[in-house]
Order: sequence, then C-alpha cells, then structure tokens
Amino acid sequence: MNGKFHASAVRLETERLILRPWRETDLEDFYAYAQVDGVGQMAGWLPHESMEKSRRILEMFIAEDKTLALEEKATGKVIGSLGLELLHNLDASFDHLQGREIGYVLSKDYWGQGLMPEAVKAVIDYCFDTLSYDFLACGYFQWNHQSRRVNEKMGFRFYKEVEHETRYGTVERTNLNLLWNPNKTR
Repeated sequence: MNGKFHASAVRLETERLILRPWRETDLEDFYAYAQVDGVGQMAGWLPHESMEKSRRILEMFIAEDKTLALEEKATGKVIGSLGLELLHNLDASFDHLQGREIGYVLSKDYWGQGLMPEAVKAVIDYCFDTLSYDFLACGYFQWNHQSRRVNEKMGFRFYKEVEHETRYGTVERTNLNLLWNPNKTR
C-alpha cells in the first residue's frame, strides 16, 4: 500500500523550484515561514513559537526521510515543503496497490503564484514515471480553498470525506482525493 520513497535520494527541478532533501542549514528559512500565523494552520499545525521548535521539526524531516524542501531557484531560499506521507483512511481494496499521500505547505509570501501546483506536478511525475506508483492521495481541510485549487489543477478526484485531528487538537472535515497513474490499468 505505501510505496517506497526516500527524500534523501530525490532532487527535482521545475522552472522556478528545486525540490530536494532538507539540510540543517535550512533552519533559518524554515523558521521564517513556519512562524507566520496562517501558514501552519492550513496543514494542521500551529505557527512555530521558536527557532528551537523549527530545529526539532527539521531534524524530524531529515530523520523520517519523506519530506522535500522547496527551494526557490532565483534566491536559493527554502520557501516550503512537500511530503509523501504514509497512507491512512483507505479501504482494503488498496492493499495491493502502491501509493502515498502528498502533503504540502508554502510560505505566505509566495501564495497565489502557482508555485505549489508546479511542485506537486513534479512530484506526481516522479512518483508515476520513476517510482511507478499506482496512485497518489491528497487531502485538504474543507475550508482550505487554496489546497482545494491545487488538488483540482492537478486532477485529483474526490474519494471520501474524513475527519483529521490536527496537531493542535481540532478535528477538521477533510476531503481526501485520489489521482490514478494514467500509465497503469486498475
């Protein structure tokens, strides 16, 4: 069910971004966007209250090896992240299929510029063409219209509604969507 993925082995380039493994030297960039109110809540976490909190999460990103840094090519600055999470909330009919769930966050300074669809498309292509996944999942809180638009632009289709418990204790109604690899038959 969960396709193999190692962020440490991936480097993808788009027109404006480099998607690559996180490095300890990314701490200041990470904290700069993670401390901003409204950014983390879109993905289910509260703004980072200290650089030390960002350091602990950055260390987790590196250790878990499933999250890529989004580096802006023009500046070399890390402006977001994209992870391929382990799958949950799928029924047994998926047990023989390979896939992961995409999760992403972007610095508020870069919203509305089409950067996240650009990053997600690169990861979709990598997962389908290189890793030969059968499908990808991607969800969004029903009130998060920006993530809904990314899902729609990338061709994800509604699978089911689930309840997601955030890291700050709320329960959010979430639409879980699927995208099937067009190169494979189901």
